[in-house]
Amino acid sequence: MRVRIGLAGLVTVVLAGVAACTSNGDDARPAAAVATTTTIHQHGASTALAPDASPREVRARYEQLLGQHALLAVRLTRSEAAKSPELQKVVQTSLADNAGAIEQVVGVTYDPAQAEKFKQLWAGYTDELDAYAKATAAGNSEAAQEARTALLDGCKDWGAWLGDASGGRVPAAKATKSAVARVEKLMAQADAYADHDYGRAYKLERQAYEGTYGTGTTLAGASLPAKQAAAVGTAPENLRSAFAMLLGEHMELIVDAQRATFAGSPEFEAAAAQVNANTATLTKALSGIVGPDKAKEFQAAWANHVEGLMAYTAAVAGNDEAAKTVAKENLDGFAERLALFFSDVVRNVLATDPLTEAITAHDEHLINQVDAYAAKDYARAQQVQDEGYSQMVGVANVLVDAIEKVMAKSLPAGGSKTGGGSTAHQHP
Repeated sequence: MRVRIGLAGLVTVVLAGVAACTSNGDDARPAAAVATTTTIHQHGASTALAPDASPREVRARYEQLLGQHALLAVRLTRSEAAKSPELQKVVQTSLADNAGAIEQVVGVTYDPAQAEKFKQLWAGYTDELDAYAKATAAGNSEAAQEARTALLDGCKDWGAWLGDASGGRVPAAKATKSAVARVEKLMAQADAYADHDYGRAYKLERQAYEGTYGTGTTLAGASLPAKQAAAVGTAPENLRSAFAMLLGEHMELIVDAQRATFAGSPEFEAAAAQVNANTATLTKALSGIVGPDKAKEFQAAWANHVEGLMAYTAAVAGNDEAAKTVAKENLDGFAERLALFFSDVVRNVLATDPLTEAITAHDEHLINQVDAYAAKDYARAQQVQDEGYSQMVGVANVLVDAIEKVMAKSLPAGGSKTGGGSTAHQHP
């Protein structure tokens, strides 16, 4: 199987599919790279960052936590619109845990004083976002406008904080502009969801996630010594980040589609459209590695995987135990086929078993999530969802480690260590 393009070109291909969504004004120097590891299973997002964490671990943690924040913020606004106080309470708890985890990372990578400022700033922001969601869901335009004003004013405070915390490496005006863009997307998706414009709401969810994930990259890069931050912003590591972002997004969009199954056809169709959009971007990325024909094989295998998960979800919604059993058996077969495809891509048959295990674990997270959600055990549903989201970083690491080894053989000397030229800046 011939490699089609170099790593720097591949980064361009992957990021082109999400560039419009991840454009971010907080663009400091490239951040540290995601931890290189062959371990599939990852610790949960709440695991504390060690004081001696590598720059790679710093970037991974910031990106993952900031991306997760956007998704939780979206789910909080939707729980308000759905008038589900039990779900709302669970999401609020998870948001608080996420905020605490980000605060811990800020304390390690900046300093405790900046972490305290961040804590106060972030708490005010999440409170106002919740107030906006409540007002929108209730149709209270006056309260919504008040919350909107407070949120946009808070963006100025965010810009001032990041400008100070980064020692000016991230200009306050740029950080403010970026924050405004992210906050407006979150408010817009809340408006769209409350108006039952699910197509727009789910599209904005992806944009908010991808943009906020990029803010994690910025926070990591600005927290590191400039030389260190620049040295690790290579094309392979940016590729690792892009795959981790897309696989994490896949996990969360499947959760959206599963839950929308219980909400009704219009919402399910909107969620499914974004699952398909994510699949299209992943397929385009794989096409750059293996060519269009093999990429079509991936798309078919991935579609079977998605359809299998949704078949299980439909069986849960219909209380059909026989259909659940069949769906589970089919998912096991889809996992093996996907693992065989990826092991062929990386030219390593020994990778088949760990990849099968990883995909099976991914499926189990989503099976357990929908079982818990259907039983209204929202705390359990959120727990396994968070675990599944964290696992995607490990899957991305395994794939990109193997891809880099394969591609290095076809690159000019030092090709994978050139820093990727201008592509290193395309995922801010």
